[in-house]
Amino acid sequence: MDTRTRLKNILCEKSVKLGDFTLSSGKKSNFYLDCRTTTLDAEGAYYTALGVLEVLQHLRPYPLAIGGLTLGADPIVASVAAMSHLHHAEKKIIAPVSAFIVRKETKKHGMQNLIEGWRGPEGSPVVIAEDTCTTGGSAIQAIEQARAAGWNVVATVCIVDREEGGREAIEPYCPFHALFTARELVSAKK
Repeated sequence: MDTRTRLKNILCEKSVKLGDFTLSSGKKSNFYLDCRTTTLDAEGAYYTALGVLEVLQHLRPYPLAIGGLTLGADPIVASVAAMSHLHHAEKKIIAPVSAFIVRKETKKHGMQNLIEGWRGPEGSPVVIAEDTCTTGGSAIQAIEQARAAGWNVVATVCIVDREEGGREAIEPYCPFHALFTARELVSAKK
């Protein structure tokens, strides 16, 4: 079974719930997506990393790091970084990809960092990751912080695009790639 098919099956099994839900926006929906139940699962993390690496290997310039807004991006970027090390050693990708996490607000103690993890030089090509993209707000916040750090955001990759304006909001900043759409997963779940 290929990576995309297996990841789709895991997402349908673990992350897609059908029913009547009220979203954080207050909007009603007949489905709910919780990608963390996939990205924090051992097999789900593995296939998520493989799916994201398939996108990254075609980007030019090739990214040095992947990051995103905590909490949704955290398991994605960690598993992508680990898997990229293995894939580079096996000569499947150009280079390993490091990880960084963007805090929602500046840390109040210590170094008072807004970005944790990888610290690349100015101009470094990076990718922003997100689990579920609805309006694009989380990705845009991460893009703006990465740019403020001096990095070149070459793309945004999300696991599932809810198709509610996120792509359109993000594309003025950088190319947008979604592994799946919500419609595709909900249709497969039924």
